[in-house]
Amino acid sequence: MDCKKALEEAVGNADQAVEILRKSGAIKAAKRAGKIAAEGLVVSYIHGVGKIGVLVEVNCETDFVAKTNAFKALCNDIAMQIAGANPKYVSREEVPAEEMEKEKAIYREQLKAEGKPDNIVDKILEGKLGRYYSEVCLVDQPFIKDEDKTIAQLLAEKTGEIGEKITVRRFVRYELGEGLEKKKNDLNAEVAEQMGS
Repeated sequence: MDCKKALEEAVGNADQAVEILRKSGAIKAAKRAGKIAAEGLVVSYIHGVGKIGVLVEVNCETDFVAKTNAFKALCNDIAMQIAGANPKYVSREEVPAEEMEKEKAIYREQLKAEGKPDNIVDKILEGKLGRYYSEVCLVDQPFIKDEDKTIAQLLAEKTGEIGEKITVRRFVRYELGEGLEKKKNDLNAEVAEQMGS
């Protein structure tokens, strides 16, 4: 029905109808912003041959929506995003202040070393921090299936389509061998050791 209304409003222009639908989705998402999303799913995703595993909690407002195929597909997409893009945090608010200060200091030193004037350092710094957030924060990352939109935009779009507030609450990502120092084998030394040399 929404598509039909949008086409009527756009007088048959499909491109304009799509834009109308996108705007109405954003309006619906904004209306739901104050709602509590306490239902949802915890989804697991194992990538490849068991080298990367993800658990993610995606919340919605009702268990009815949590059981729909559209919501389950969204949760799976988000889990794949986490496996592939390896974010450290869900959102900017989770990034520790000391980590941000450390990043800012590094960027400032780089810019000064490049000879950038002090009056434009802050503007350049803002852009660099935006790129940093898009690397470490899930909701700021480009969606792996459509890099023209971020995960935040995807969540807003799905909130409009599904009609309930949708949020990513938390996740954990495991990568086989992560944090372990791998032993490097020296074949010649190993053979000499076995031969008793």
